[in-house]
Amino acid sequence: MENLFKIVGKNLNISVKQIEDTVKLLDEGATVPFISRYRKELTGNLDEIQINKILEEVTYLRNLEKRKEEVLRLIEEQGKLTEELKNAILKSEKLQGVEDLYFPYRKKRKTKADTAKEQGLEPLSEEIYKVKSIEELEKVAQNYLNEEVETIEKALEGAKLIVAQNISENSTYREKIREELLKFGIITSKNTKKAGELDVKKVYGDYYEYTEPVNKILSHRILALNRGEKEDILSISLSFNQDKREFIEKFILKDFKNISLKELYLEIIRDGLDRLILPSIEREVRNILTEKAEIEAIAIFKENLKNLLMQPPLKEKNILALDPGYRTGCKTAVIDKEGFYKENTVLYLVKEMHNENQLKSAEKKVIDFIKKYNIDLIVIGNGTASRETESFIADLLKKYKLNVKYLIGNEAGASIYSASKIAGEEFPDLDVTVRGAISIGRRVQDPLAELVKIDPKSIGVGMYQHDVNQKKLDESLEDVIEFVVNNVGINLNRASWALLSHVSGIKKNIAKNIEEYRKENGRFKNRKELLKVKGLGAKAYEQMAGFLVIIDGENILDNTIIHPESYEIAKTILKSVDLSLEEYRDNLFEARKKLENFDYEKFAKENNYGQETIKDIYTALIKERIDPRDELEKPILRSDILTIDNLQNGMELEGTVRNVVKFGAFIDIGLKNDALLHISEISDKFIDDPSKVLSVGQIIKVKIKDIDRERERVTLTKKGL
Repeated sequence: MENLFKIVGKNLNISVKQIEDTVKLLDEGATVPFISRYRKELTGNLDEIQINKILEEVTYLRNLEKRKEEVLRLIEEQGKLTEELKNAILKSEKLQGVEDLYFPYRKKRKTKADTAKEQGLEPLSEEIYKVKSIEELEKVAQNYLNEEVETIEKALEGAKLIVAQNISENSTYREKIREELLKFGIITSKNTKKAGELDVKKVYGDYYEYTEPVNKILSHRILALNRGEKEDILSISLSFNQDKREFIEKFILKDFKNISLKELYLEIIRDGLDRLILPSIEREVRNILTEKAEIEAIAIFKENLKNLLMQPPLKEKNILALDPGYRTGCKTAVIDKEGFYKENTVLYLVKEMHNENQLKSAEKKVIDFIKKYNIDLIVIGNGTASRETESFIADLLKKYKLNVKYLIGNEAGASIYSASKIAGEEFPDLDVTVRGAISIGRRVQDPLAELVKIDPKSIGVGMYQHDVNQKKLDESLEDVIEFVVNNVGINLNRASWALLSHVSGIKKNIAKNIEEYRKENGRFKNRKELLKVKGLGAKAYEQMAGFLVIIDGENILDNTIIHPESYEIAKTILKSVDLSLEEYRDNLFEARKKLENFDYEKFAKENNYGQETIKDIYTALIKERIDPRDELEKPILRSDILTIDNLQNGMELEGTVRNVVKFGAFIDIGLKNDALLHISEISDKFIDDPSKVLSVGQIIKVKIKDIDRERERVTLTKKGL
């Protein structure tokens, strides 16, 4: 174990002591957010990213040790474990190295070489390395003839098959070929015979005659190729050029000492390469490329999701939420500034489809809602019929000179939420279509609280999310949600169980029990009351308490990030400047003025407290609790419609980043379809990764570069801005 900590410490450039203490906390069941915020002295002030990296590295090395033990046991059971092999396995630093060494001993289908061994030809295969000529080999082969091996030709064929298989199972060769294929291999894709009927729109047309060096191919292309292959539209292969192929043959040939038998050896080597080793290594390299591509795709998705969840809430807004539709009309819901649903209706407002009476009725209903509920903002979903709905609302606001703004909201995932169990529990008496409208409106009031109710894969900020390892994706996205939720802090008396379930230390059943307790007993008056919730023990309370806040509770410290375990320290700090907790609560402004001259470093030293902990407590006492989302840019509110006909090349406007991908970003400029800002147009300087300069929700200035009116596509540029 000590050696494991040293390896992790060296890999991450973190001291062994920090690794040991952090892993001990993790093994004891502490969560990453809790350790990061409340155990800074133990970890040496490691942040969540560093702690997650430690967890990742330790898990990998523990799995490596576990696999070594398993492989040693399996080979020993076969009676084939030598001291040399055992040491090689124990010294391996990578899982792939262990698997290479285990490869010859794995259970696999019976091969022709295995049959040759059963026929007693293995000793003859060893002679191939020793003899001086073909004639000598043929002479030796006569000693191995029997009922099953009737001729010299058959004996030699069996011996060559055994040597070819030995080559394919040699860990040194496999490692070298894998390394060379990753560095110098060429990936090629062609359309299959079925492509014509399966890919009518030629979605994969760019890959019908496609070739690229393996070491240059971008992750999104790998995932696109994989998907095309899975759909039986593309055929993929990896290969070497002739020079590299000859280099590989020579690399293996050097272990055959007798130059006079070079042609025989090359025959065997080529058979081993073509029939056994290259197809096997090709699969492995494809897996390596896929894994790398998945890691990159998941990383982009994580970053986009984090930025989406961190979108600033539009607080204190009465909202009229519209989920547009043609035939079935526009589903409409009113949500008050507290997020509570008030009423709903259906509006028939598409001029081309609905009659004059329906349009007038829709107009009257919207005006009545605006007046009755003092509507501040109209939110329109960006799906089917959103342009027609926007046109109707923009005309109405202008016609009646109403002081109300609107915005186009991203409705991705709203339909999935509306049919979910959570939505059914929240609004059991409402139709699914109305639930969808409520979701569209609420996600503007508080994006985080609403979006955590929806499968992250359905909210439109990833690429190829259904093509990557789903278990890894789910785990990664859960980490992101947990990070954002705990970073923001959650109002214990307002949060749904779906939101609570992402708080440090809270499992889904406990989250539901908290919500149930609140229904039966009313608002939580203090954090300690959490211990009365069914199934919630002291350990869970320790992990969650600091991330749940109570506004206007019995104890003002419950509305800070100060952990209950440190309340006595907070009181001591207040006492040192002649303040009681009650005086601090009753006159915050004066109390904070008194605290301005408090020396937290001196206090920590004199009382033998951790300096980082005291700094955090002091900061929480002297400053208002700030929602980190409030400091970010608010969504763009509109009062008039923009159509593709209004645009001209060179026009400058503002847009909101909707999605960031490897090749650029999709920008909402107010049109039905998001416009593309290609990576090459992001800056006058070279940009290798759009996520380094752009993030979901960011509001940016852009310029129209090109307009394809027929396909309703717009491309943008930031160059020269």
